Amino acid sequence: MTDDLIARATALDAADPLAVYREQFLAPDGFDVVAYLDGNSLGRPLKATAALMETFIRESWGGRLIRGWTDEWMEWPLRLGDRLGRVAIGAAGGQTVIADSTTVLIYKLARAAVAARPGRDRIVLDTDNFPTDRYVLEGIAAERGLELVWIETDPDTGIHPGQVAEVVDERTALVLFSHVAYRSGWLADVPEITRIAHDAGALAMWDLCHSVGSVPVELDRWDVDLAVGCTYKYLNGGPGAPAFAYAKKDLLPGLRQPIQGWMGHRASFEMGPGYEPAEGSRALISGTPPILAMVPLHANLDMLESAGIGAVREKSLLLTGYALDIADELLAPFDVEVVSPRDPRRRGGHLTLRKPGFEKLLDPLWDAGVIPDYRRPDGLRIGPAPLSTSFGEVYRGLSVLRSLLEK
Repeated sequence: MTDDLIARATALDAADPLAVYREQFLAPDGFDVVAYLDGNSLGRPLKATAALMETFIRESWGGRLIRGWTDEWMEWPLRLGDRLGRVAIGAAGGQTVIADSTTVLIYKLARAAVAARPGRDRIVLDTDNFPTDRYVLEGIAAERGLELVWIETDPDTGIHPGQVAEVVDERTALVLFSHVAYRSGWLADVPEITRIAHDAGALAMWDLCHSVGSVPVELDRWDVDLAVGCTYKYLNGGPGAPAFAYAKKDLLPGLRQPIQGWMGHRASFEMGPGYEPAEGSRALISGTPPILAMVPLHANLDMLESAGIGAVREKSLLLTGYALDIADELLAPFDVEVVSPRDPRRRGGHLTLRKPGFEKLLDPLWDAGVIPDYRRPDGLRIGPAPLSTSFGEVYRGLSVLRSLLEK
């Protein structure tokens, strides 16, 4: 069986139309990683990113100095936002900005959303969503005197339309869920859940952190109201890279985001006495944008646009499907359980393997050059990034895991 798995990896890599992109990623001399299986937490850097950063520092920043703001930097949050919207999330121009961290943007959009639904006092969320989403909504509920309606979700799967339909009503202002569940990789039915929220008169907001750059997203077509996502996972933006915010165009005029900074003002450099929000998506910006941290996105969006999100998704499913087969053949005899969807229609870009005591294997795996991710309780996440991960790499990584289990 092992020989068959190796032969399959070799054949899949040979037939991979995206294999050429692996050469565009940076692998320094002495690189000790045998298998990087944590692309769903932090993407690898591109060679082009290193070059762009040097050019920016030497020429744009070093050469133009403060003139860079009027040259182009002031428009980067909108221009890059529009490009990300077009390439990665199915959003027409004028609806997406690159700005703060995911946490800050969730707060800004969710707080604006509940204010845009006066007379409604409930927010619907699920118990297994990423902690930031839950914590932010808890804070907003405390600020505004709102009630949180919790949907109990199975950590092995995720949110289902029927669960949402049971709890939304005329008191619901907002529902917030993740497109791909951070633990299991469950892929939610965004169009149907959004429709259910709208039928109740509520706004629908989605966390795209574990799907953008890996799973096709069609925010405009799905009629989504609001969305937030990060850029340091499958978009390879780097540690602490800025997040993005999306607000549906016809919703924007009625939104008043709560962090009123100078950069979101109608006329930033007038420095007037009162806050007047800018028109359109610029109103979602608060303070000075993180320009240096946006530089990598230029290279990463170039790559994603060239590859095409459809091809990325196709390889992602092949990678996770291959990992499932390895788990069934090599890991299941050691009582390793797959707790991610086997149905490709409901599977995002990563898998979770579960076995009590997995936490003790993290250091030995890292020492052996295999880098997965760990999520309590007992969950080892396998997140192959389609543009940087080969099938052989998946095999090597999971083979090391089997060897450690044998010991």
